[in-house]
Amino acid sequence: MRDAVLFTLTAFGGPQAHISILLKEFVKKRQYISESDLLELNAFTQILPGPSSTQTIIGIAYKVGGLQLALLTFLVWIIPSATAMCLIALAYSSLGQKERFDHVLQFVQPVAVGTVGYAAFTLARSVLKTRTTMWLAIGAVIVTLILKNAFVFPILILIGGIISSALETTAEENALRVKLFAGINRNKVLYFLGVLLVFAILGAIINQTSPFSLPIRLFENFYRNGIIIFGGGQVLVPLMFTEFVEMKHYLSSEQFITGYAFQQIVPGPTFSFSSFLGAMAMKNSGSGIGGQVVGSIVATLGINLPGAILVLFFVPFWSDLKKITRIKNSLSGINAVAVGFIIAAFIFLMKPIGVSFLSMGLVISTFLILYLTNLRTPFLIIAGVLMGLLV
Repeated sequence: MRDAVLFTLTAFGGPQAHISILLKEFVKKRQYISESDLLELNAFTQILPGPSSTQTIIGIAYKVGGLQLALLTFLVWIIPSATAMCLIALAYSSLGQKERFDHVLQFVQPVAVGTVGYAAFTLARSVLKTRTTMWLAIGAVIVTLILKNAFVFPILILIGGIISSALETTAEENALRVKLFAGINRNKVLYFLGVLLVFAILGAIINQTSPFSLPIRLFENFYRNGIIIFGGGQVLVPLMFTEFVEMKHYLSSEQFITGYAFQQIVPGPTFSFSSFLGAMAMKNSGSGIGGQVVGSIVATLGINLPGAILVLFFVPFWSDLKKITRIKNSLSGINAVAVGFIIAAFIFLMKPIGVSFLSMGLVISTFLILYLTNLRTPFLIIAGVLMGLLV
């Protein structure tokens, strides 16, 4: 548990950096798991919706100490960063610091947008290797920009997975049958989906003027998005922006970029961004500090629970899952669609920062620094904060 705490407090840089830390500390140093098992587990989390870093560390804990250790590790991993993001939201909105934040963020927000652009570029370069994946990504960008609807995302993810699975699975591979679900209690699947349905129904029938309405709807919104998010924390940005800013107006685009920017300097899971979103949504609805804390909690639990439940559900069947070629082949299409989402997010986020010499210069400079050097994103965000404080 001590090692999990240290990992949580030093895990900057997103999923790619997280896996390198796990390899160094948990494989090489502590030998909790073999290198091949870690890489296979991390690859396995890529075919599950949810936060890959969170699922990977939960899977390691489960293999080391069973369900109890896995649950404790899950809490240790998500609580510090979610707490930090909640405190940032409170400082931004409730403690009279908005003007100071706004001045600082004229430098920080373009840097954050530049990091999204770089994420889109690097993922596109690694994922878009065939004509099929190229067209899937382009289609995802076009549809997302035109429709601006949260329900587009799960549909496109499903279509992308089906297309790549159908095109890349050979007749011999298709003939292979794996009895994966023979030992699975189907009631667990019903419980998993039942949580979503219960909160969706409650959010629909409770009067929207009730103080309980928005927290319930927020939990359903985040839980639902936790079920459909493939590709890690970067994909969280376009989904949440479309639903919470464009559709439901829970918060402004400037507030959204603010949260994303500050998340980059907080160690831990990228999904802690949801803590800020939940708190700001409650603030904008007229809630006080207590309501914002509730919003932060329900958002954090909602976005993380599906991925945690899924990895604990499927870890016992890990070896069988690796044999299902259609699942493996669907990943290229899902990732291609996810790249399209991130490109669309970059375009969405350019609008609120505006087109000026300062903003465009910072976006381009951020991209070039990340591309040409090994400097990590947190240092760039900190540099943006310092510029805002000194200028």
